Amino acid sequence: MAHPVTAIDVEEITRIVDAHSALEGPLLPMLHAVQEAFGYIPAQAHGPICEALNITRAELHGVITFYHDFREKPAGRHVLKICRAEACQSVGGANMAEALLAKLGLDWHGTTANGAVTIEPVYCLGLCACAPAAMVDDRVVGRVDAAKLDRLLAEAGA
Repeated sequence: MAHPVTAIDVEEITRIVDAHSALEGPLLPMLHAVQEAFGYIPAQAHGPICEALNITRAELHGVITFYHDFREKPAGRHVLKICRAEACQSVGGANMAEALLAKLGLDWHGTTANGAVTIEPVYCLGLCACAPAAMVDDRVVGRVDAAKLDRLLAEAGA
């Protein structure tokens, strides 16, 4: 299940940044800790992280958007990741994903109106032999089709 969103506490952000500043390669651990604390990487965290590591906001944004596990806005109670890699696309995954997004009236990274599910792309779940693949929270699912997606969404409350 996705982490519940909590109020943004700048002092907590400062504690997280300070706790990770002495590590070798501290950026990713900092980002993971901030996301664990708040459910996403809030804009209020950008300044303290950039200042502590002497990096630009553009560099930070590049890292956050490069890694698919980081998000810059709160997610739904559950996150459904749909594989966008070639193996999954070759067996209908792309069409299935586009049909799902159209059915839900969402774009990638969108959340259902009831806040139950956020739909995100992922670029390989390691289930190429069981493509197309998806992941609900921490559970990987292979051989996904429209009916299985409907069941996964129903289980998640969408």
